[in-house]
Amino acid sequence: MSAAGNALRVVRLLHEHDELRVLEVAARLGVARSTAHRVLAMLVFEGFAEQDRHKIYRPGPALRAIRGSRAAPPPDLITLARPHLERLADTVRETTHLAVLGGNATRFLDGVEGPQALRVGHRTGALLPAHVTSGGKALLAELPPERLRALYPNGLPGGGPMALEDVQRLAAGLTAIRRTGWALNLQESERGVNAVGACVRDRTGTAVAAVAVAAPSARCPKGRLNRLASPLLLVARDLGQEL
Repeated sequence: MSAAGNALRVVRLLHEHDELRVLEVAARLGVARSTAHRVLAMLVFEGFAEQDRHKIYRPGPALRAIRGSRAAPPPDLITLARPHLERLADTVRETTHLAVLGGNATRFLDGVEGPQALRVGHRTGALLPAHVTSGGKALLAELPPERLRALYPNGLPGGGPMALEDVQRLAAGLTAIRRTGWALNLQESERGVNAVGACVRDRTGTAVAAVAVAAPSARCPKGRLNRLASPLLLVARDLGQEL
């Protein structure tokens, strides 16, 4: 009962404060830092929390859906996508992901790890810059120019003095993505990991999410990623037809 109580208390804290750190949770619960970390890790796994690159925990898609946030994905998206992610992972024998765009970040909603011993772990609950992930790029490519610029008023994160010029280069790259229908991530989000992503469109043609295949770069160079785009696009289409 104490474990369940701690989890519920952290969910309430996330609902009230929108961001938490491990030390803050430990202090509020009166538990060790390791215990607080386990509670938060469980909430991330269940979708009630997500951790950004600064190790700050925020409400996850499950909690946002309960709160009725406008940013929450369609309530049945994760459930509908799961069998498609599993089928794609079985077909390509690599890890698959479902993600949405949250501002200029990619929110990973679900993932299925591939069957091979050397594989990419799923990133469920993670929040990464959209411009370095394949699914994020695919979704950014759907935005009109003015909305894209609004996401990066000071240029790309970490871009230094060339940040604004980096946004222009990003926009040029997104043009090619719109033409091919898929986006590549060549070790941009993590060294040794390559990925290919594509948009999932609902019946109105609106891009509501992205699916991606991620694999070790040693096994999956750019040429193989391009070949994986075909089964990826089929799964994205099939999922979109259910929305």
